Amino acid sequence: MSELDQLSINALRFLAVDAVEKADSGHPGAPLGCSPMVYLLFHKYMRHNPKNSKWTNRDRFVLSNGHASAMLYAVLHLTGYKVGIEDLEQFRQWGSITPGHPERGDTDGVEVTTGPLGQGFAMAVGMAMAEKHLAAVYNRPGCEIVDHYTYGLCGDGDLMEGVSHEAASLAGTLGLGKLIFLYDDNLVSLDGPTELSFTEDVLKRFEAYHWHVQIVQDGNDLEGISKAIEAAQKVKDKPSLIAVRTVIGYGSPKAGTNKAHGEALGPEAVKETKRNLDWPEDKTFYVPEEAAINWLQAVDKGAQEESDWNAMFAKYKEAYPEQAAEFERVQAGRLKDGWQQSLPTFAAGGKPIATRSAGNTVMNAFAKYVPELLGGAADLSTSTKTLIKDSQNFHVDPTGQNVYFGVREFGMCAAVNGMAAHGGVIPYGSTFFVFTDYCKPALRLAALMETHSIFVFTHDSIGLGQDGPTHQPVEQLTMLRAVPHLTDFRPADANETSAVWGLALERKGPCFMALSRQDLPLLDPVKQRVFEGVRRGAYIVEQGGDTPDVLIVGTGAELWPAVQAAELLKKDGIIARIVSMPSTHIFEEQPESYKASIFPDHVPKLAIEAGATLGWWKYVGRDGDVIGLDRFGASAPGPIVLEKLGFGADNVAARAKALVERARRAEGKPEPAMAGK
Repeated sequence: MSELDQLSINALRFLAVDAVEKADSGHPGAPLGCSPMVYLLFHKYMRHNPKNSKWTNRDRFVLSNGHASAMLYAVLHLTGYKVGIEDLEQFRQWGSITPGHPERGDTDGVEVTTGPLGQGFAMAVGMAMAEKHLAAVYNRPGCEIVDHYTYGLCGDGDLMEGVSHEAASLAGTLGLGKLIFLYDDNLVSLDGPTELSFTEDVLKRFEAYHWHVQIVQDGNDLEGISKAIEAAQKVKDKPSLIAVRTVIGYGSPKAGTNKAHGEALGPEAVKETKRNLDWPEDKTFYVPEEAAINWLQAVDKGAQEESDWNAMFAKYKEAYPEQAAEFERVQAGRLKDGWQQSLPTFAAGGKPIATRSAGNTVMNAFAKYVPELLGGAADLSTSTKTLIKDSQNFHVDPTGQNVYFGVREFGMCAAVNGMAAHGGVIPYGSTFFVFTDYCKPALRLAALMETHSIFVFTHDSIGLGQDGPTHQPVEQLTMLRAVPHLTDFRPADANETSAVWGLALERKGPCFMALSRQDLPLLDPVKQRVFEGVRRGAYIVEQGGDTPDVLIVGTGAELWPAVQAAELLKKDGIIARIVSMPSTHIFEEQPESYKASIFPDHVPKLAIEAGATLGWWKYVGRDGDVIGLDRFGASAPGPIVLEKLGFGADNVAARAKALVERARRAEGKPEPAMAGK
């Protein structure tokens, strides 16, 4: 290692240490141990342009062990991204662009939000999947316009988490040769030595996953790490894991112990660390001029690399104008002109259809207009019905849009987030709705990052029937509706499903669909203005006159017993307004005047949904009522389960009638005339 290399590495180390120390919060151990690896990546191997962090063909870097964020912010500063010394000084402070864990969108150069361990690893797999797909679709001989690596840094914690196992297995199966992970193998976790809880042979495990594996015995051996990276780059048909034996908290009095992991070193320990590594004790946030110049070579190098790529793309554009135009469109995230016209409508009075089946019809209707769609199911494609019929299997032909994720729900959703963060594709993943319990951490990160991630969940209620309560979702709708920035969709028929898919493509943020297994009748798309109504989140399906006696709101399959109940109530002289609410999130975006027009005051309100009642009281009020599930389901044919648990039209009508009678008694009005009396 040259003196300049050592100086540059120590500059990185101590920017991170000083940031943690000033905040009196953070993780100094990983930066002290891992800085040599990060130096090599950003200084020597990665193709990136710090002055254009969104350059299409940049190499991606994912810090899966996101607690080492101070090191990432420091390297972004040193290489010329929009991260200043003052930002490092505000590490973990209110309003800063250097939060405790890296957040996509907050900090220039941060590709994905990490910190929940293992998810960065899985998102990197998704990024490599997107790169492989786009390269297969757009590259031409002599014009490899998509040709970049996804590099990652992970730690023991990442590789303990189950999601990394799922993702590593998928990556090996898919042969993602452009994915290279450096593993900070320091033998220490937060609780103590890894021998307490993590004793397997990681390299053998990854070798069994069909990864190319190597080990470097000294984390300060730049030559050894360089040789390993270069060897990994030559392996085209396997992802690579390079285990690098580092010392956590290298150079500090806490080196090699868990005490270096998750807290500031303390003033005296910082001074001792600086002495040990021949660094000025009395200087903070200090970068020697020689080191600064060395690091900033990344700016000119990156500009030249992007310039060379631009020249190649100009040739590509001349030789393949149609493909170039398509490439520019998908990279910009623009949908094709006229794509909306591909969304089908379903004539009222037609054969009832499950919304999962309608979803398949809709997807295949718009697929040729949205070729950037890429995704699949967690070994349930025949059940979730999310296959694109005229496309190939991605594993066999990477131009294909159909991904077989296997029974890896969490890994699938995290990979979807990685694909979305990469750009150039609109990714989706699907499974049964009850298995969102496995997916939840990835759905939360999708919402936090606001990526264009689409999640299609089917078998959305107790209506799925005989598989029983283990497979019947109850609390999942409420759980996911509570996630900020995550749009919920639970369509009531095929037309709402078509409208929902249109919004999912158009809105750019993360969303989930909860689709039915059972067949449902069809709304009139024209008379009931379904597409316009779905765009508002909730809309009136049956007006019930200017002054309805009761309002019944339903979602998904439960709209239909509400509609049937309205007919029963007419026999008792009760006029009901029926409201469909396919998206509470979108409804809450509407102006108050619109909300009031849907849910007017002084009308008793009943909500019906085959899920937890918790979220509905804000709409029906204290004087309203909710027919829902605050218990688990049961194993029986779906119609019987629904009837027994209160979702039949007779019970809906009875509960609505009770509301009306209570309201009239409160107002001193006479009871409604009873039919036949």
